[in-house]
Amino acid sequence: MTEPANAIRTASCRCGQLSATCEGEPVRVSVCHCFACQQRSGSPFGEQARWPKDKVTIEGESTVWERTTDADNLTRYHFCPTCGTTVWYTGGPMPDAIAIPVGLFTDPDFPPPKFSVWEARKHSWVTIPGDEVEHYD
Repeated sequence: MTEPANAIRTASCRCGQLSATCEGEPVRVSVCHCFACQQRSGSPFGEQARWPKDKVTIEGESTVWERTTDADNLTRYHFCPTCGTTVWYTGGPMPDAIAIPVGLFTDPDFPPPKFSVWEARKHSWVTIPGDEVEHYD
């Protein structure tokens, strides 16, 4: 299902204290198989969508944790101090965008990923289907 360009989507932590409301379509939806995304998500990969910073409104209190990625980028993760959910982060391949884990939108019709990255660390049983998906090691 394709949403109109003026779509509004809201992602929130498990307790509802921290949320991110996004205007319009994401500029990138990707799946990442790096070990940091596996640890952050608790699954074999993380899926995230990115929007320009001016299209995202953050509400609630967050705690920040920073790390330097394997690609040598500084990433800042913002998580709920109550329930621990990482709701948004900045850095990585698009430093001027806000990345939000797709599962936090609780929307099974969310647009599919167009990029699958760090596939050298992908679990052997995982496949990311679609002729339009770009794959990177």
